[in-house]
Amino acid sequence: MRKIMVAGNWKMNGSKAMVSSLLDGLLHGLGEQPGADVVVFPPFPYLPQAQEILTASDIAWGGQNLNPEEKGAHTGETSASMLLDFGCRYVLTGHSERRALYGETDADVARRFEAADQAGLVPVLCVGETLEERERGETESIVDRQLDAVLQQAGIAPFARAIVAYEPVWAIGTGKTATPEQAQAVHAFIRNKFASLDGTIAGQLRILYGGSVNGSNAADLFAREDIDGGLVGGASLTVEGFLSICHSVHSRD
Repeated sequence: MRKIMVAGNWKMNGSKAMVSSLLDGLLHGLGEQPGADVVVFPPFPYLPQAQEILTASDIAWGGQNLNPEEKGAHTGETSASMLLDFGCRYVLTGHSERRALYGETDADVARRFEAADQAGLVPVLCVGETLEERERGETESIVDRQLDAVLQQAGIAPFARAIVAYEPVWAIGTGKTATPEQAQAVHAFIRNKFASLDGTIAGQLRILYGGSVNGSNAADLFAREDIDGGLVGGASLTVEGFLSICHSVHSRD
């Protein structure tokens, strides 16, 4: 069975004191055998600190983005090899804020995804629609287009270990959450798309939900057949908030 994953995207939040307090609190609160795979995505400056605190623990960590080039004249950018140098296992690709605020196109996201996979990182591919697109009935076509860009660039094989995160843009940081039924419908659409290409990969592909996940709605969301965990934003910034989500996970034995 697919194991639930709870991933915390800290975005541009943090300090040395906050990172220490948060990670120490998570290590203490999760115990020795967390019910879910737990991952945190700190801002780049705090990756060395995360590595120092989390090494030998059950909590993994990753980068919030990467440049697809291996090295060179790319001021302010971070490569896959740099993330690996600090013990990262995962990297986010295609987060809606990167698309909307920094102009990353579907093609840009596809290149980042492929670079991450080829370097040995596990890419977490974010897809999702805006409120206007949902209201026009375009949710599936938008998600389909975003997935196709990556599939055409990298093929189906990387999804044997990659992760997809469905994040309706209208539910990110707004307090609004897709109902479990709405989220499940899109997750099922995504899984069915992969099933049409490779049934084995589709069956093992973890699809996370991202969009104002918290301790109150996590259990209901994670109970759905095709929702395999959450990509958590604001609630991942406090020990209590993140632990409440992690503790809502029940075994899928």
